[in-house]
Amino acid sequence: MAAVSAAGGLGILPCTWWSPDTIRAHVAAVRAATPHPFGANLVLAFDIATQLDAVLAAGVRLVTFSWGQPGAARIARCHAAGAAVAVQIGAARAADEALRDGADVLIAQGFEAGGHVQSTTPLRRLLDAVLARAPGAPVVATGGLATRSDVEAALAAGASAAMLGTRFVASAESTAHPDYKQALVTARAEDSVYTICFDGDWPFAAHRALRNATLDDWEAAGCPPPGRRPREADVVARAAGGDLVRYSSDAPHRGHVGWITEACLYAGTGVDRIEDVASAGEIVARLDPTTPETGRSVY
Repeated sequence: MAAVSAAGGLGILPCTWWSPDTIRAHVAAVRAATPHPFGANLVLAFDIATQLDAVLAAGVRLVTFSWGQPGAARIARCHAAGAAVAVQIGAARAADEALRDGADVLIAQGFEAGGHVQSTTPLRRLLDAVLARAPGAPVVATGGLATRSDVEAALAAGASAAMLGTRFVASAESTAHPDYKQALVTARAEDSVYTICFDGDWPFAAHRALRNATLDDWEAAGCPPPGRRPREADVVARAAGGDLVRYSSDAPHRGHVGWITEACLYAGTGVDRIEDVASAGEIVARLDPTTPETGRSVY
């Protein structure tokens, strides 16, 4: 994440499931690595009270909220601590509440996004609707973006910026497991599937991930509910920091060993345009419409 900010992007720390001590350590590490801005994301589907306390106490200058509306009081608290607020939305109507409560930025997440997906609306249609509903508000486009041309198209459509996730999973600095990164490089667009299969730690939250043996077996069994899913108790990857059972919503990281490609491998629809694993700095340079095109160096 620090490498993204150091290269001129805006890296975002995923703070929802971290302890306050871990948040403080990560914020300190990013500041030691780069003087450039960065933000922190908090998922409102979970209790993030202590995480927000830690983020604001650490002086993070941008807080992004997803999977819910943070509310006026929480936004005002962020502003009082010197932090701007961005709210991720999956429907144009959600812009009304976010802006009324004081949000500084809207993040329009289209259906094409990898990971947990708030929307059932394709990005371009959602972006157009949000821009029409909230004229003048800064809107970030996200979902299925992977290349400079994707970023240019989003900006041309009226977005103030573009946000990418899957492209940076396939980066040299990413903590994703090498087999996960390679799966992203070789995947086709149709391998990116919208499903509720991997909901072991986040029930009923729809997500987009790569099709694999776990998903195929679950669908072949008729998409049964928890407690009746094929090989449900299997541990597909082991690591000192924690094992992954077959339907876990956690993706595999460096250090996991086992059947890595049978775990949850989040990926947006732009995965077919990811051709290599490159440094975060090189990826940022490739995406930035203001910089010359660069060659590819594979790690």
